[in-house]
Amino acid sequence: MNPDGISLSIRCAASTQLPTKYGRFQALGFERPTDGKLETAVVLIMGDVMSHAPLVRIHSECFSGDVLGSQRCGCGEQLNHAMRAVAKQGAGIVIYERQEGRGIGLMAKLKAYELQDQGLDAVEANQHLGQDTDLRNYVLPAEILQFLGITRVRLLTNNPQKVAALEKAGIEVIERLDCETSPSPFAVPCLLTEMTKNAQRLQSA
Repeated sequence: MNPDGISLSIRCAASTQLPTKYGRFQALGFERPTDGKLETAVVLIMGDVMSHAPLVRIHSECFSGDVLGSQRCGCGEQLNHAMRAVAKQGAGIVIYERQEGRGIGLMAKLKAYELQDQGLDAVEANQHLGQDTDLRNYVLPAEILQFLGITRVRLLTNNPQKVAALEKAGIEVIERLDCETSPSPFAVPCLLTEMTKNAQRLQSA
């Protein structure tokens, strides 16, 4: 266990080269046992990430946005933006974490979409399903960065919780960069709700 209280219980289960339209990445598969389940993440690394604070994106899985190109959220565009930004700099890390639908899972997310079709906003829909508005945690990404020996990062995110989670783990966020994309009209209500929620978090911090 490290001095900040995070148990490095993860293991790197696989390592391979992954050519993409943004360039060649080293792809690492990480596993972490938690609550009787196996938490997993894929880490894409490009270039030298040890000689300076690397650009890092922690991306939560979104099947509808990342794979199907859904315009109800900005997730797919944010992932593309992050990989493009890393490629432009020639170095960086993208951590792709399996926390679909802010941690509620794919089926629950689709049910929440159905409720949004009926007039509820994203927060109200989750509450109607008995779900928290955001069940994600960022213990695994913090442990991955520690495993890699990364102690300082430039974090590409709009989410203050990610900054707080890394700093709590003893990883210095020397710069936070907005992950800005051009949202579709379908994504605007969700993004406005997210912005309001993030502002409330900052006020209560």
